[in-house]
Amino acid sequence: MFFERENGGERVIICSVTVSDPCYIPDKEEFSSLVISAGAEVVGRLNARCRRPSPANYIGIGKVEELATLVHATEADLVIFDGHLSPSQERNLERQVKARVIDRSGLILDIFASRAKTFEGKLQVELAQLDHIRTRLIRGWTHLERQKGGIGLRGPGETQLETDRRLIAVRINSLKGRLERVRKTRDQGRRARRRNAIPTIALVGYTNAGKSTLFNRLTDAHIYTADKLFATLDPTLRKITLPGGAAIILADTVGFVQNLPHALVDAFRATLEETAKADVLMFVQDGAHPDHLMHELAVLEVLREIGAHEVPRIVVMNKVDMRPEVKPGRDKVGRIWISANSGAGLQDLSLALAEAIGQPPEDCELTLKPSEGKLRAKLYQEADVLSESITDLGETQIKVRISKDRLVALVREVGRSPLH
Repeated sequence: MFFERENGGERVIICSVTVSDPCYIPDKEEFSSLVISAGAEVVGRLNARCRRPSPANYIGIGKVEELATLVHATEADLVIFDGHLSPSQERNLERQVKARVIDRSGLILDIFASRAKTFEGKLQVELAQLDHIRTRLIRGWTHLERQKGGIGLRGPGETQLETDRRLIAVRINSLKGRLERVRKTRDQGRRARRRNAIPTIALVGYTNAGKSTLFNRLTDAHIYTADKLFATLDPTLRKITLPGGAAIILADTVGFVQNLPHALVDAFRATLEETAKADVLMFVQDGAHPDHLMHELAVLEVLREIGAHEVPRIVVMNKVDMRPEVKPGRDKVGRIWISANSGAGLQDLSLALAEAIGQPPEDCELTLKPSEGKLRAKLYQEADVLSESITDLGETQIKVRISKDRLVALVREVGRSPLH
């Protein structure tokens, strides 16, 4: 990558600021989890309240002095604000507290950098990092000391700052070009699936809601899961068969979070298009989390930002095993309560998915001639056989549960005349 990621293990002070205008109430537990996910050691915390963030320091001068004292006492290397700081606010705070300062966006970018495993994911993270850092170049060119091949590329008469900006602009343009090729490749894959009439269902939801665990349960895949934020970053696609025989492509995508940096949303357009262009969204929520309604609003905001807010969706409430008062299955408002860990409620979910793509299983009766053994074998392979009997004429009467579309396709495959 253009910028190497800092080693983890830094001594960190978390600064949580409750703001009245615009209203922002920090989720201290979630932010602590984000910091720990980045590999930091939390050595101190500072809480503050303000009506509006100070243009100079984000927090008042009294709190700045308190923060400086805390940094000195704890020998902290880094202060992380749960908020979005301007470049000048970061610089002013660093000068006064004598430690490096980053904001929520910088933290999330760092976590994404550590999670990206594929070539595409690394390109997208690097683009977001560059977009974030180019407004902060006034600190000098120490950011680019780790740039690969950058030394000696300064143009005649340029200041170091001008050189840095030019190099970043060139790299950003290069990344955008490569990601556009990735986007076109993904688009070709989607068109091929549409030609084959295979719908795509994308899992979306707040980070750590259990999307990847559910994905593994439905597909028998072995995608990495962990009880930490943004455990999954790179998208994964698998083909599965629903009750009734309908085939779908299931897509596991990156989890969302409150105040997701716009730079990340923009950089991950190629990946997020899997969500925006899906036929159905499976909106997975942590049904046991006390703030699941706030998480739902945060996800809906990102869906609107990427143009996926009008895609039909099924709401899946995960972790029903932690809600003993709730029964697995469909509730009165149409949500499906499940446990991705135990598998409870998954049959109801599979039926809901089949209904959502317009291919629900139905009970169908067929009469097969003795020569139609191939069709009988396919029905046993792809449908639920409910009953079977032999008539006096030696024909087979069989009752199956299968989607009509799939049944028509099977009949066509064996070259049989229309159903009777």
